[in-house]
Amino acid sequence: MTHFHVVIPARYASTRLLGKPLLLIAGKPMVIRVAEQAALSGAQQIWIATDHQKIADVAHEYDFKSCLTSESHTSGTDRIAEVVQQQGWPDDTIVINVQGDEPLIPPELIHAVANHLHQHPECAIATACHAIQEESAMRNPNIVKVVLGGNGNALYFSRAPIPWPRDAFAQQQALPNTQPILRHIGIYAYRASFLRAFGQLAPAPIEQFEALEQLRALYHGYKIGVFITEQAPPAGVDTKQDLHEARKIFDRSNTEKPS
Repeated sequence: MTHFHVVIPARYASTRLLGKPLLLIAGKPMVIRVAEQAALSGAQQIWIATDHQKIADVAHEYDFKSCLTSESHTSGTDRIAEVVQQQGWPDDTIVINVQGDEPLIPPELIHAVANHLHQHPECAIATACHAIQEESAMRNPNIVKVVLGGNGNALYFSRAPIPWPRDAFAQQQALPNTQPILRHIGIYAYRASFLRAFGQLAPAPIEQFEALEQLRALYHGYKIGVFITEQAPPAGVDTKQDLHEARKIFDRSNTEKPS
């Protein structure tokens, strides 16, 4: 059995949706919906890491652990690293970063990524991906692509369309099935030892160029294992329209439950 903790970074001052973790979905704050999904994953502990007392109070109200962290953190990884330091978790502890705006994240995916890191001791990080077949998705810079090595570890992440199907595109053909294009899914499993080291790593030029934080780990020689899932997880909540869609899904789910 894989032992792991889930930490949900929840920043109050979202650019698009102020106070996003506290926005209600079917009567409960979004961050609580995320924590409830995490609770079904088999995690030993679930923590909500936040920079705001209101979010910490909501966590307490619903019987979830919370940790107040610095307002100066520039990433969820930094926030999670502070939790690891505060709690004094051993270096081999597996910690899962579940983003606080993914109320529909499948618990099975959380467990699978944790198990993938457990089974690959050479890796400091594990994440996930799924195949995409649409050329529009491949070319979309908001969709991050990942290329894997023969060992299943990440070679590179990019917003650019990689790997580039030279012959197919030269002949204006559709994406070939022989080499699936892999879309990165933004869930991470870390070893606590890496999280302790992360803050000391200098930002990498490729990280800043692509605006992809995970490239810092690759640049400094850390290995990232990648779990391939057959199904794309539901979208997170970034906009008011995303929030509307998530509310509809939860409302429909509650309506369909037997009375």
